[in-house]
Amino acid sequence: MHIIFHHSFKKKLKKLPMKVRENFYERLLVFEENKFNPILNNHSVENRFPRCRSINITGDFRAIFKEENDACNFLKIGTHSELY
Repeated sequence: MHIIFHHSFKKKLKKLPMKVRENFYERLLVFEENKFNPILNNHSVENRFPRCRSINITGDFRAIFKEENDACNFLKIGTHSELY
């Protein structure tokens, strides 16, 4: 699976606290091994983001992605209240 980061995702990620960024990259490794690992709480967010899914990064931070062909495109990252 190929991982892609939307430019706005990368921009937002750079502005987040170091601990959140570290957690994201740790969760990304888990995601690459098994995108449905229970720790990720991978779930649909179809109502807010059509054809997208979300994974948990920390207790409050989420990453939104869309699967397209053999790639996962990470689109948004933020707190639960920012995204929903």
